[in-house]
Order: sequence, then structure tokens, then C-alpha cells
Amino acid sequence: QVQLVESGGGLVQAGGSLRLSCAASGRTFSRTTMGWFRRVPGKEREFVSGIKWDGSSTSHANSVSGRFTISRDDAKNTVYLQMNSLRPEDTAVYYCAAARVDYSSITYASQNYYWGQGTQVTVSS
Repeated sequence: QVQLVESGGGLVQAGGSLRLSCAASGRTFSRTTMGWFRRVPGKEREFVSGIKWDGSSTSHANSVSGRFTISRDDAKNTVYLQMNSLRPEDTAVYYCAAARVDYSSITYASQNYYWGQGTQVTVSS
């Protein structure tokens, strides 16, 4: 059982930046690979970024590579997504994700994660 609470979403102009935060509880965060997914109405939830449980590797979708950075602070049980150079096509509900098993590698399939409630990011042109 894991509880995830996202924050930091909002409305931003194209080219701007946001930092999303996800506070985790209910399990040992330092053993947990974390990620971010996003979803827009009518489309499948898509992988955005992931960070391995030990912070040794990260992964990003091609669409956000070079613009988004994922990081984690195990002392705070928190994972972040720094989003720069935002584009209107980044508009979506962003979901924090926790891997369902300890010590896992970064995965891209949604069934391998537990989910937060989501936070809306809207990028205006």
C-alpha cells in the first residue's frame, strides 16, 4: 500500500516552467522506483519520466527529453518533475507513480505502478 500526493500543477504560459512534487507514504520510499505519467482526455496514459529507486538512472520520453528533469529526495520521501520550456502539447493531468515492487528498474507500462490522484498542468500559447 502506497499513498501518493501530487502538487505544483497549474496554468503557465508556453515557454515557462513548473515543478511538480509528489509526496509518498505507506512504504519504504528509498526502495521504490518512481515515475511520472500524463494523460489527456481520449488518449492513453503515457510515460513521461522515471527514476530508479537508488537514483542511479533516469529515463524520459522523447517528447520531453532535454526539457524535463526528474529527481528525488529520499529524506523527504518526495519525487520532483522540473518542467522547462513548456509547450501547449504538454497540457495534461500528470500522475505520480510508484513501482509496485521494491528495487525495480524503471518501467514504462502503467500496470507496474501505483498512482496518485493527478495534478492538472495547462500550458497556454
